[in-house]
Amino acid sequence: MIFKKFKYLHIYLPSIFIIWLALFIDSKTISSLISHNQYISNIIVIATFIYLYRNVTVKIRKIMLYGVFLGLAGETLFALILGMYSYRLENLPIYVPFGHSIVYVIVFYIAKEKLVKINYQSVIKYLYIFMTTFSTYWFIIKDDTFGFICFLFIVYLFYKKPQMRLFYLIMYCMVLYLELVGTYYNCWVWPETWFGKIDFISSANPPSSISLFYFGFDLGCLWIYKKLNSKKWNRMKNIKRIRACK
Repeated sequence: MIFKKFKYLHIYLPSIFIIWLALFIDSKTISSLISHNQYISNIIVIATFIYLYRNVTVKIRKIMLYGVFLGLAGETLFALILGMYSYRLENLPIYVPFGHSIVYVIVFYIAKEKLVKINYQSVIKYLYIFMTTFSTYWFIIKDDTFGFICFLFIVYLFYKKPQMRLFYLIMYCMVLYLELVGTYYNCWVWPETWFGKIDFISSANPPSSISLFYFGFDLGCLWIYKKLNSKKWNRMKNIKRIRACK
């Protein structure tokens, strides 16, 4: 069977479905049928977080925990303080910080799949084409200046750090899926201009390349991991250096 070729399918496939399910349950439509529906989404996402935590490596477990706290800090800053976007109930749903770590795990294990590594160049090529096409389309059709600016920063990042392309192109697609579903169900909304205040930078709902901020989330998690696990990090770098020299 084709599924046997995907070693980590049990990690990311259920998680991708759960993201849709949690956002659907937290939607305006369901809120008119079920009171406190967001509590159900919280339970589903936290249960998924626990499931993933029990099925990943020790390193990824630590990054997941760091991600929850970093996600909480980032969401508080960007959503509650700066008003970059706003949630349906004008709060910060409990499931959101846990969701950030879940997205990281999904992307990490998709990138680890053998078929993805074997077809490394092709995957990068087609995902790059998709990212460019969608960002340009969204800019033209939705007047998404903010998203297109983020896209240009991503292109520059890939130029400076080409080794990051695979992971972050997969991240781009995953975040786009998350944002399209979340905004479709009105779980959150992006204002028509950047922060709702900078009028000359228009924005779509959602911005096409907002994954740029998730890249910052990933780098922040790795930075915390390196600081708190410096010996293991240096050992891992030395092993990679030795393998590269062989």
